[in-house]
Amino acid sequence: MSKLTIFYDSLCPLCVREMRCLQQRGQGVLDFEDIHQEDFTARFPNIDVAEANKILHAQTPDGTLLLGLDVTARAWALVGNPLFKVLRWPLIKPVADATYRVFAKHRYRISYWLTGQARCDTCARVCDKQQ
Repeated sequence: MSKLTIFYDSLCPLCVREMRCLQQRGQGVLDFEDIHQEDFTARFPNIDVAEANKILHAQTPDGTLLLGLDVTARAWALVGNPLFKVLRWPLIKPVADATYRVFAKHRYRISYWLTGQARCDTCARVCDKQQ
């Protein structure tokens, strides 16, 4: 059983890239669910797809919902990289969260600037059905 299920945007190249990195490092620790899957709402009725498309969501085995950089920090810590926990330190958290909200809102544009690709149709299913 995984320790965290991450609900990710498979149309965002940067999001997919991070999920791939996490997937490679977190075999059996993390599960990945594409919010654009046709059956997503039926399988995860407690996750609002519109909200999950605005900010990264994850769920722990006990049903606790994590959002934004709380997801990032927890996921990377679970795969052995606690560096992102710095973003949760009390003095840094408000600035990091505000920066994340700007990133999340403009992630397609930022993806285009960094990768040359705004949306990711060809990599939409990278984390489906983990090997």
